[in-house]
Amino acid sequence: MNSMEHQFIEAGTLMLAGMVFVFAFLSLLIIFINTVLARLAVKFPDAITPSRSHSSTKNKKAVSGEISPAIVAAISGSISQYRHKHSTQYKSKR
Repeated sequence: MNSMEHQFIEAGTLMLAGMVFVFAFLSLLIIFINTVLARLAVKFPDAITPSRSHSSTKNKKAVSGEISPAIVAAISGSISQYRHKHSTQYKSKR
């Protein structure tokens, strides 16, 4: 059993070392990518698109808490389609 215990300790140590290595590598990768992107963002800024009046009315509705009728229709249609496809399951349970 001593051999088995030694193998488990070695496996745990190896797993922990691997996890630390992967964490350190990914952390360095994120830092590197953010640094490069920050420099590129200064050199190549995003183009400013003109705002449309149609999009501003959508934002006003979203802020006031109203739900667009198109979204309500899409959700209602999806629910009825789901119920129609699975109607045999609902009938067998009742």
